[in-house]
Amino acid sequence: MSRQTIATINLDAVTSNLIALQGYAKQSKTVAVIKANAYGNGAVKIAQHIQAHCDMFAVAILQEALELRASGITLPILVLQGPHESPEVAHTLEQNLHWMIHNHTQLGFLDALSSTEASLDGRLWFKFDSGMHRLGFALDSFAKLVDDYPQYFTPNTVIATHLACADEANSEHAQSQIDAFLKCAQTSGFALSIANSAGTIAHKDARQDFNRIGIAMYGSSPFSVQAPANQALVLKPVMHLQAKIIALRTIPKGDTVGYGATWKAPRQSTIATVAIGYADGYPRHAPTGTPAMCNGHRIALVGRVSMDMITFDVTDLQNVEVGDNVELWGDTLSINDVAEHIGTIGYELMTRLSSRVKRRYFCAAGNDNSPL
Repeated sequence: MSRQTIATINLDAVTSNLIALQGYAKQSKTVAVIKANAYGNGAVKIAQHIQAHCDMFAVAILQEALELRASGITLPILVLQGPHESPEVAHTLEQNLHWMIHNHTQLGFLDALSSTEASLDGRLWFKFDSGMHRLGFALDSFAKLVDDYPQYFTPNTVIATHLACADEANSEHAQSQIDAFLKCAQTSGFALSIANSAGTIAHKDARQDFNRIGIAMYGSSPFSVQAPANQALVLKPVMHLQAKIIALRTIPKGDTVGYGATWKAPRQSTIATVAIGYADGYPRHAPTGTPAMCNGHRIALVGRVSMDMITFDVTDLQNVEVGDNVELWGDTLSINDVAEHIGTIGYELMTRLSSRVKRRYFCAAGNDNSPL
């Protein structure tokens, strides 16, 4: 029996979530964020499926953009970290790239490119730091930057910022960032971009000319607690991660399970060994009690996660057998529920899945099980 550790990706759910999110800001253009291999879901497959429903894609780095182009994706691509080296800018025209510029070093890269004005008009976004303090020019430098670099600040330039606390639906910090950014740039005449997934849902003022839709498109709530009641949105899970039980054993009360003997059976217990581990991306620090689903019942992780296997207490299940599927997260168990038990977020669980986990793609038009 081949190892059946599989992430089934529901492409129809991606499209449904994207269209639902667009409903919050019908006047805005949509930047579909497919960085980090589309948050672990497969960038090429996702891009192929949703390209008719968005205006452009966004990735983190040039390498991700080039991989999309090599696969035949033609929609404009925004590189969110901008160029890391001067030669990268030369790809602008041939690869139909847009750059997020956030520091003076990158401005130097632009200056070094021949025929700069002709090749870069309409392909530049400028990020300003409204309070995230990670990337971006200072807001108070906005006017001077526009004056000093008129060749880059044209009617086709986009001005952007990023919110630090958009996932807190009523965050004063998020609103203060939005207010500061709009005070600086709203009357400038440039197109604006503020909202990510959470901003699009919960912060009306963040819905500007371009919204950058990421995690919510993949069916995971972007909120740290929950969306405000008046902004409730039912997202469809996209990634369904499952692995099979490859062994069952009954151990007596007092025996331990796994490395370090960290879990001791409080009673005679049935232990299921499941074919997934930290080499597949399942977090090693997942604690005892982390949930999964088997045969319609919730089960609990026991013992340490090892490289290729994890163990669950299935004592209370009826008719459990070797070969049964265990859902690690997906249709019946929210990825955010699992993440909360582990002490992380759904973003990390999705993106850390390794290439050892097979991806299978489902859509109404037919399944596509070809490899990534």
